[in-house]
Amino acid sequence: MQFKIRHASPEELLWIHERIPEFPGKASLDFYRERLKHRLFLALVAERDGELLGFKVGYQSDNPETFYSWMGGVKPAYRKKGIANVLAEYQENWAKEKGFRFIYFKTRNRFPAMINFGLQRGFKIMEVIPKGGVEDYRVVMRKEL
Repeated sequence: MQFKIRHASPEELLWIHERIPEFPGKASLDFYRERLKHRLFLALVAERDGELLGFKVGYQSDNPETFYSWMGGVKPAYRKKGIANVLAEYQENWAKEKGFRFIYFKTRNRFPAMINFGLQRGFKIMEVIPKGGVEDYRVVMRKEL
């Protein structure tokens, strides 16, 4: 499948976010703008013929050598086509070029596909944080760049 990766606007992030069924609740432009303001960040979309297929966004964490891969997803109709991998590869290369030594993300126990995705990309499980029921436990994964 042919698609391109490019930098995204907050409006594009919100548009694709709203089409990812795993994201509960309503997001807003302020949700993205507030999280990203005053930070070094990278916001990406995967696009084919003007259609947004997926996104990935992250930013410098409180630790200056660590990049936090905050949010991302691919629309269900376009999963299993390598889009998430290409977005992750772009993000990791960018973070490494910017001098980051580590990249990490959090997911939930209820998303085994995301945990497997991280393991396949060389991430290690660093911590499991109890929150709510066991399905909502946070799984923190990190990779050295």
